[in-house]
Amino acid sequence: MSSALKASQSLQLLHDVSLGFALECRPDGAPDFTLRQLTVLLTVYLEPPPHTVRGLAAKLDVTKPVITRALDSLGKIGLVSRRRDPADGRNVIVQRTVKGALYVESIGDLVIRKMQALR
Repeated sequence: MSSALKASQSLQLLHDVSLGFALECRPDGAPDFTLRQLTVLLTVYLEPPPHTVRGLAAKLDVTKPVITRALDSLGKIGLVSRRRDPADGRNVIVQRTVKGALYVESIGDLVIRKMQALR
């Protein structure tokens, strides 16, 4: 199969990854993630730091409370952590965790498996 996917293949891949994500890639005891939580998580891990609540809100074109709610859920299961910026106490720095890095890697592995299954 060429590297370019047809629209129907792309949608099938999205479906397969979403289903695999819901069934296979859930941290122990964690509820299903929303698409927003997944987007925040992937932004934190795939884009270079530093990340702030304010910066994530601007990047994703949502309010800071929306980001805070997503980070609350991700933080409860140890995928991200937060701390006040020592240089400016108004800023909240979002940090990666080892557990989060391993989890994001497992999502990448899932995408690869589902992509290979399309062939």
